[in-house]
Amino acid sequence: MFTNTKFATWDINQSILSGLESAGWETATEIQRDTIPLALNGLDVIGQARTGSGKTGAFGIPVLNSVQATGDLQGLILCPTRELAKAKQVSEELSQISGDSSLKIISVYGGTDLEKQARELSSGVDLIVGTPGRVMDMTKRGYIDMNSPSFFVLDEADRMLDMGFFPDIMWVVERMNNRKQTLLFSATFPQEIITAANEFMSDAEFVQTNEDELDLPDIEMHRVKVSRNNKLHATTRILLGNPHGQTIIFTNTKRMVDLLTSKLKKSKFDAHSLHGDMNQNQREKLINSFKEGKQDTIVATDVAARGLDVDGISLVINYDVPNDHESFVHRIGRTGRIGREGKAWTLCSAQDSGEMDKIEAAFGIVQQTSLVPELPEGEKERVAWQEDFTDSSNPFGYVRIELDGLHGSNFKLFKWIKSELNCKDEELGDIIKLRNSTVVEIHKSKASIAMKMFEKKKYNGKRLKYSLYNL
Repeated sequence: MFTNTKFATWDINQSILSGLESAGWETATEIQRDTIPLALNGLDVIGQARTGSGKTGAFGIPVLNSVQATGDLQGLILCPTRELAKAKQVSEELSQISGDSSLKIISVYGGTDLEKQARELSSGVDLIVGTPGRVMDMTKRGYIDMNSPSFFVLDEADRMLDMGFFPDIMWVVERMNNRKQTLLFSATFPQEIITAANEFMSDAEFVQTNEDELDLPDIEMHRVKVSRNNKLHATTRILLGNPHGQTIIFTNTKRMVDLLTSKLKKSKFDAHSLHGDMNQNQREKLINSFKEGKQDTIVATDVAARGLDVDGISLVINYDVPNDHESFVHRIGRTGRIGREGKAWTLCSAQDSGEMDKIEAAFGIVQQTSLVPELPEGEKERVAWQEDFTDSSNPFGYVRIELDGLHGSNFKLFKWIKSELNCKDEELGDIIKLRNSTVVEIHKSKASIAMKMFEKKKYNGKRLKYSLYNL
């Protein structure tokens, strides 16, 4: 993803170069290398780049280089989510790389104190990072003059389209009468985006970075086969092996976010929920606190975590395999951002394996097939392993147990097992004769007891050797 191109290659203000150096940005990523020189020359640019590719710098550096610390609005950047407008992904990242240029960059987004934002805007602003709805609102209230900015950036245009923001975006664009340059970025380009872009951009340069390749983070990726009932056990083991970093755990539903968070807290982990049912102030407080390193672990849904970029995230756990393929890439992209180290663990039950296979095949992802990690030395088990035969049972709930060297009457064996287990007829399934063994079907609710019974009891005067049998 990184190139050998230094930022000093281009005619960039020294304050920005100093800011880049302070932020640890040494060389440009591919999208930055291809976009920045075009944008510095004043050209409109349409860029195709995925999350984690460094696109904030691709549009941020040229815009920062073109605006002055005058207190007059010169640039507008629209983002799809409240977190993107507020968090380091855009606004704070731009403030950091602007160095000592004294530019006033203000985030304008919904769900927060409108009067406070109005006072900030009234006191002067050079660059706005905002969401379409709140930018429209503040424009109608007279706090933003759309005739003022000459630079316009539209970030994550495909997500804007999915979220229904395009009418709002066109409302904003139509009022930017002095717009001189437009930069548009998107991971994908549905026809609706191309059509809209043609309405407000002319002769734009198209920059495409690895069109057929996915920008996967350079991190360790582990795939663990584990039953649903033991995913909590596996999660606690993985967390205990990451004592110094921050973690984000993904589930597919808001209910599971709250349930898993509750169970982790009971197991003495510092875990916090992040999902769409939280009000904006709660979400904002949690995200800021997490960014400051005050919390160790966030449990989140995909939608809630989009745009969350925190330096300290060294571990991602996919508690649930996502329902759509792209979400997997967004999830693991929360760690290993811009060259940082990280690990991603995906917990796969038998029901998850088919979907995970499809995701790996779609993107050419290679994960290490791993066991649940060993308990770190000096740590106590937080959640015990449970005997769980859900993944070993057939669709009717029967577990197949092979009894080595056992021959004789099926009826006699059936009666013996039923008597010893004190179970019902329907809790025993078929008895299958093989060449050197016999396979018995026992309902998963009785499988653990049956195995213990086989260890202790003798049948026809002989000890039984058993193992799980898979057809």
